[in-house]
Amino acid sequence: MGRHVAILAALVIGVIVSGYLAYSRRFAGAAQPGLPRLDHAKAEAEFHQKVLPVLSQHCWDCHGDGTSKGDVTLDTYTNVVAVLKDRKLWERVLHNVESGEMPPKKRKPLSAEEKQVVATWLDHTLYPVDPNRPDPGRVTLRRLNRSEYNHTIRDLVGVSFQPAEDFPEDDVGYGFDNIGDVLTLPPLLLEKYLQAAEEILDEAIVDGPRPPPTKRIEAAKFTGGNDAGPVRGLASNGDLEAELHIPHPGKYELALVAHGDQAGPDSVKMGIRVDGRELQTFEVEAKSREPGTYRLETEFATAGKHRLTVSFLNDFYQERWVERARDGKPPKKEKETKDRNFWLHSAAVTGPLGEDVPLPESHVRIFSVRKPGQTEDVAARTVIAEFTRRAWRRPVTAPELDRLMKLYQEGRKAGDNLEAGVKHALTAVLVSPHFLFRGELQPEPDNPMSVHPINEYALASRLSYFLWSSLPDDELFALAAERKLRRNLVSQVKRMLKDPKAAALTENFAGQWLQLRTLGILEPDRGKFPNFNNDLRRDLRTETERFFQAIVAEDRPVMDFLLADYTFVNERLAKHYGLPGVTGDEFVRVSLVGTPRQGLLTQGSILTLTSNPTRTSPVKRGKWVLENLLATPPPPPPPNVPELEAGEKLTGTLRQRMEKHRENAMCASCHERMDPIGFALEHFDGIGGYREKDGNEVVETAGALSSGEAFQDHRELNQVLAAAKRDDFLRCLTEKMLTYALGRGLEYYDKPAVQKIVGQLKSGEGRFSTLVLGVVESAPFQMRRGEGDPNEVAAR
Repeated sequence: MGRHVAILAALVIGVIVSGYLAYSRRFAGAAQPGLPRLDHAKAEAEFHQKVLPVLSQHCWDCHGDGTSKGDVTLDTYTNVVAVLKDRKLWERVLHNVESGEMPPKKRKPLSAEEKQVVATWLDHTLYPVDPNRPDPGRVTLRRLNRSEYNHTIRDLVGVSFQPAEDFPEDDVGYGFDNIGDVLTLPPLLLEKYLQAAEEILDEAIVDGPRPPPTKRIEAAKFTGGNDAGPVRGLASNGDLEAELHIPHPGKYELALVAHGDQAGPDSVKMGIRVDGRELQTFEVEAKSREPGTYRLETEFATAGKHRLTVSFLNDFYQERWVERARDGKPPKKEKETKDRNFWLHSAAVTGPLGEDVPLPESHVRIFSVRKPGQTEDVAARTVIAEFTRRAWRRPVTAPELDRLMKLYQEGRKAGDNLEAGVKHALTAVLVSPHFLFRGELQPEPDNPMSVHPINEYALASRLSYFLWSSLPDDELFALAAERKLRRNLVSQVKRMLKDPKAAALTENFAGQWLQLRTLGILEPDRGKFPNFNNDLRRDLRTETERFFQAIVAEDRPVMDFLLADYTFVNERLAKHYGLPGVTGDEFVRVSLVGTPRQGLLTQGSILTLTSNPTRTSPVKRGKWVLENLLATPPPPPPPNVPELEAGEKLTGTLRQRMEKHRENAMCASCHERMDPIGFALEHFDGIGGYREKDGNEVVETAGALSSGEAFQDHRELNQVLAAAKRDDFLRCLTEKMLTYALGRGLEYYDKPAVQKIVGQLKSGEGRFSTLVLGVVESAPFQMRRGEGDPNEVAAR
């Protein structure tokens, strides 16, 4: 039977919703009805009697009576229903009242009593929750995103490639790409799932003779020379080096794809060495339009890591003056340059060569559960059951396994061997919704008053995809099977954070929270910043990733994100920062004591991604801090307001030009919040280099937050953020991590969970594990309810 027939059959039988529903209902846990609700009549009376008089006296001048400063109008909200329909706006009002940012400093402030009246009413109305009866919300059924798919296949099968690299880009919601509401399933992705399942199992399972495997090494994986995107070059004699991973001793083929800029009497010469041993020299006659492939065979006596060195051996450079006549004009002398250079596109390792190709580790892993003495059919059922249990992240029911065995048996009837028949069934497993989606069905999916704890298999999956972006390992599965995971959460979280797979938290949480992923598409002006290249771009991102990883692995206080006096650099980045004593390409930990740098805000990655191509951007830097460190984003700019460069011609320093720009009343309220923060970072240029002057002008960094806290420079700004804005920072970090862990945006009913985690961070040393454990032990992470809003149900 053809593979595609098996796959189509799997799609027909794969949506085994009834079986999954029965399973989920069996283990869902007891419902806990009776969530808190808002007393609308009381809230309405207090709004008119107490709140509106304060708002009309202090707010209408700017946000009412026909005025809408900052595009905010408050006098149109005449009842509780209107307020609740625009909850996000009124949450901003509550924050501004509590922080003292509104009314602005030039206006009469609220009295303590007025402030309490407004803040208390807004808090009770916007967040009608009872911490003793939490509303955990509901997570949408969602598919694995590209990163989760790759990590899951890595841990499930162990293939050497990342199949999801060819999938469509995942949509982003609430700052992350694992949000169920935006992870759609376009038709193209269905085709990609089918193709990926075939490719994965073709590499993983040996069902007949096959050629030895090939591993490709892209040019970007080599060190040395000049990084030019898809190729890496040498402009003078030198070496490019990369690490080889040899799975078994034996003979292998090396294939190098390269070209040369030809100049002088000879072709480019390329030398190949492995572990310092010279193997062969090639004449590289190929040019850029048609790079050539250069092959050789060599023996590897041992498995493991080896060093491949590719050398440029015969540099040539010549300048001379020649006379040329152009367009009928008399000859003129011109400089002619001949420059020979070497360019490497990629390398590939194929082997071991010969008839006795060892079984891949993935094949051994899949079939290792086969027991001695089993018949082939019994062995197939054992293999398929174990693979499916891990892939679907829960026990498999007998009817589900029977359906998969039918695919195996159909293949055997068509002449397939054991391995090929198993491959048919496992292909169906990998295109099943139970693999592709993370679903947690429940007894009453449409009843928002039905609250229950998720079962321990679902808890294991939530935990592993939160910290590893992958499926649970054997230890988590074993604890879930014994219903002992909940009582061992603390030890499991600490174990998981120390596991190398926790690097996914850096890749996917930090990469999106801090917006590091955007570094790959930014292009600072090379004329303004000639030192910027792809190597520096990679170094800037690596620094922040290593910094985040250290906080995770060492369980450092989360305030290190603001105040850390250490970072990680290699020689190139150390020179960019002006830090002495660092050599080589490896990143090492260095002290920042006595330097101008401290915490995240002075790392080149953040400073570069918050700059314009030709200069710094105080607005972008201030906005980034408000959004990503304080969770108090400014509203969108009003329409038809020109950018600084597009408006009237302004003179003076950047700060003076920005202050002139802020004279526009529509801009002032937001820029008063953003600009001072951004100007505090003006000692750092558009790619993170330190400076005392911007051109000929001395940099001015002093300022104050809109709530009144003053600072002289970026270090004092960090102190302000860590002290006066500590609660905002901890709340922001908690909200970001809870959003990422749940795969949904936070709602008003999540406030008790956020407040509890922030309180835990404040009451102790505020270490990273406290944050993670607070998320994992929270009601939204441990429980779920049916669809809908309990308050709307209660109102009906």
